[in-house]
Amino acid sequence: MSKKMALGRGLGALIEEASTTNSAPTPTAESVLPKSELINEIEIEKIVPNPLQPRTHFDEEALAELAASIRELGIIQPITVRKVENDQYQIISGERRFRASKLAGLKTIPAYVRTADDQGMLEMALVENIQREDLDAIEVAISYQRLVDECSLTQEMLGERVGKKRSTVTNYLRLLKLPAELQLAIRRRLLSMGHARALVNIEDQELQLDILRKIIEEDLSVRQVEQLVKKLAEGNEKEEKKDQDEDMPEPYFKLVEHLEKMFSSDINIKRTAKGNGKIIIGFKSDKEINSILSKFEQLEGLL
Repeated sequence: MSKKMALGRGLGALIEEASTTNSAPTPTAESVLPKSELINEIEIEKIVPNPLQPRTHFDEEALAELAASIRELGIIQPITVRKVENDQYQIISGERRFRASKLAGLKTIPAYVRTADDQGMLEMALVENIQREDLDAIEVAISYQRLVDECSLTQEMLGERVGKKRSTVTNYLRLLKLPAELQLAIRRRLLSMGHARALVNIEDQELQLDILRKIIEEDLSVRQVEQLVKKLAEGNEKEEKKDQDEDMPEPYFKLVEHLEKMFSSDINIKRTAKGNGKIIIGFKSDKEINSILSKFEQLEGLL
């Protein structure tokens, strides 16, 4: 049997004070709180883990530290469970606290009891873990992806659920496109989120792995990796431009030459085999944009 207790001494004090100043019947915790907001002291033996738990690894040393804290201070934050068959309770969130409580030798644990279907339980578990647990970036990304796939959330809706910008959600989801070796390095804390964000823009997986080895061996900072990736990208662009230059007719070369003199900027022509394409004017700052705009205005004045 589970036994119920109020939300704490603060609430009890308020109720007691009200009873001394009001002749009306003394309210109980059950009458002033929603049923799901009451804390139940539940026998640990009746609690079963959540099969949809997004966290797949629990650090043993951290669990031992939490267990020691629980022995001394008790449970600060109740776990959340739902009632299932055979008088058991399934964890919605708080499995780390549950494991540490068992390790601490507790017989019961405070818990909120909620009613939730499997999808609702999954969403609550994922969101709670994303916000409160020390998940690595890949675990967060997997949790985000499961919310998108299994709870039918858009990235915008997901961002609202977890209190993150949509761009942040997108950056995490992109990590799942990385090779398994890079994802494993992130999980082992050998690669930071910043490093990974720089590497995810590289399409060549072998090159990604080469840079990963370089990061580990030379202890490269995020800034150094960003500069390395930028340098490689610029090299690829030059190679691409060189290949295009070999195929372009002579008038295109003359046009690029005239435009570069006119705008004092790098000019690139993208041309398909059919002869259509576009002219790209490069710039490095807002000041250069203003200079290019000024030159266009001068040309208009001559027409």
